[in-house]
Amino acid sequence: MKLRGFAMAATLLLAACGDSGDVAEGGIDAMRLVDAGEDSANWISHGRTYSEQRFSPLDQVNRDSVGDLGLAWFADMDTARGQEATPLVMDGKLYVTSAWSKVFAFDAATGEPLWSYDPQVPGETGVKACCDVVNRGLAAWGDHLFLGTLDGRLVALDRDTGEVAWEKVTVDQTKSYTITGAPRVIDGKVLIGSGGAEFGVRGYIAAYDAEDGEELWRFYTVPGNDGDDAPEYLKAAAETWSGDALSGEDSIGGGGTVWDSMAYDPDLDLLYIGVGNGSPWNRAYRSPGPDGTGEGDNLYLSSIVAIRPDTGEYVWHYQTTPGETWDYTATQHIVLADMEIDGRERQVLMQAPKNGYFYVLDRATGEFISAEPYIPLNWSTGMTDDGRPIMNPETRIDVTGQPAIVMPGPLGGHNWHPMAYHPGENLVYIPAFEAAMLYKPEANWKPDRARGFNIGFDIGAGDLPPDLGIRREILGTIKGKLVAWDPVAQEPRWEVEHPGPWNGGLLATGGGLVFQGNSGSEFSAYDAKTGDKLWSFPAQTGIVAPPMTYTVNGEQYVAVLAGWGGAFAITADGELIDQMKPVRNISRLLVFKLGGEEQLPDEPDFALAPLDPPLSKASAQTIELGREKYARYCAVCHAPAAVGSTELPDLRRSGALENRSTWLQIVHGGALQDNGMASFSQSLSEDEVEAIRQYVIKRANEDKEMELERAKTRVAAR
Repeated sequence: MKLRGFAMAATLLLAACGDSGDVAEGGIDAMRLVDAGEDSANWISHGRTYSEQRFSPLDQVNRDSVGDLGLAWFADMDTARGQEATPLVMDGKLYVTSAWSKVFAFDAATGEPLWSYDPQVPGETGVKACCDVVNRGLAAWGDHLFLGTLDGRLVALDRDTGEVAWEKVTVDQTKSYTITGAPRVIDGKVLIGSGGAEFGVRGYIAAYDAEDGEELWRFYTVPGNDGDDAPEYLKAAAETWSGDALSGEDSIGGGGTVWDSMAYDPDLDLLYIGVGNGSPWNRAYRSPGPDGTGEGDNLYLSSIVAIRPDTGEYVWHYQTTPGETWDYTATQHIVLADMEIDGRERQVLMQAPKNGYFYVLDRATGEFISAEPYIPLNWSTGMTDDGRPIMNPETRIDVTGQPAIVMPGPLGGHNWHPMAYHPGENLVYIPAFEAAMLYKPEANWKPDRARGFNIGFDIGAGDLPPDLGIRREILGTIKGKLVAWDPVAQEPRWEVEHPGPWNGGLLATGGGLVFQGNSGSEFSAYDAKTGDKLWSFPAQTGIVAPPMTYTVNGEQYVAVLAGWGGAFAITADGELIDQMKPVRNISRLLVFKLGGEEQLPDEPDFALAPLDPPLSKASAQTIELGREKYARYCAVCHAPAAVGSTELPDLRRSGALENRSTWLQIVHGGALQDNGMASFSQSLSEDEVEAIRQYVIKRANEDKEMELERAKTRVAAR
């Protein structure tokens, strides 16, 4: 069954039912999904509509009334890890996912709990996730909800009871695949990709039958061991790779995981997917030329690809970062819209991927229309007329083999946090992020298929005494802001700089508002036209998830999942956190309405304990070994240079730091694997585990001295 032509019929049907009331109870079908834009009461798919605009026409909460917005109800989540999900609302019930792939159902007006589901993801799966044990949401079809779990399962749940209808393992669970993104459903086909490129996997997206979970098709994003059986699009891609990294028993996967963004145009019958980074990041190891330096565009890494949702057939692609080597994924939010450009009505696709350019493409053909930087960048010096970036040779570290500070760094100019598009203003609102990184190629790198980051760079390269230049220079680049971007003029109309860098996704509304949370523990509403802040709420915790809105019995609600977490939160430099108010994770669903009078409990006191490590007595050789192993195996969760975070344990303050045996039982023996700290015995010897402990002791002592010096400076300034 094709979805073309459904839009008119669905519009007529909804008009007959009335265009202002809640849609009648019932299952979710193709017609209801295609015309979700006409259903202002509900939020039935990840971005509200297939176009992923995250715009709601609801206007009860508007520029004039938003000052009366108050908390209607809240619900505490049962895990203090990152919260990134967009709730779904259907017929007066709200469904939301939490960390560790848990699902909760509530009465959308009162907050009464209806049911919950825990897929019992094994704790040791946590070490397979690059960027926290998060989940971004659900999909709906018929009377079921669909969930992707961190350990790679696709689960169908009864919408009324939360009971499991079926589940399907969608990945090779012996490898470091994970699912953190929200599925989508098109005409009874459940679409889901996966993550894991940092650990050495091959990317793909697949479609599953919503009735029983049968796999219907699979679309690989990079070449593999397919030989003559490979489809033509993969044979063409293979011409852009060199070396033998993708073939044979020693294949390192290639990456290209489809871990987040999708959008769909039912009139063109095209599904658009965003493809991720290479595996390893360093192209010199992934696709080496004759001289050992990186070579080739490496399709379809860092690309937007259009495919047919019925069959998985390739239609077109556009590569945002040819020969990507900096973790510049194109998995960021994709938005579809129609607008006039140069006097011509265009059907466009828009994306602000990690590489710092804002792209406008023709979504029917993939034709490049325009691209301009939305943040400062130095990896590219411009764009050719046909949309190919002009590379800055000084930042091509896979060619030079030399370290370089590159802007943006691997967190990108914009990460997974959804944008929003306001059709009335013709503005795209971007949760932008500025942060450079020192990339240093790792000498003699070899993949480790058991554990650890397989990226080909030394992510401990910035591990220098806290007050030396490079670390301070990198910290000086970090900034977060909300950018209202004009996609026709390709320039910002207004910007709001935030108190912290890692800020939440966005919602635009017919009330002339843009809602966003931030890492300053504030949830705010801005004027969509001017950027003026019109309202804010002290959320007690950082917010990275995007808001959404709905109505029940004609009353408008705004909901957002609060809880500090994700890639930046677990790896943020301790010096940066010291400059901000420390952000604690209080995982909580917040729901607002006009006149809401609910109150949050008093905010708990939160302060980091002073550093009090044992004395550092190990040799320089042992500490350097520990630094190398820490950078490869520990930094992804516990932060480069062991600076710690406020979400996962700060190893400088760990009670196990003083005891070699306890440390060994945890890191080598897996004593805390149920909490997410799996054993590293397949990758690290006992001596290497001890070297890591000695390195952390050394770093803790360095930072203790820094804390004491700062305390003296503060006293002297009084």
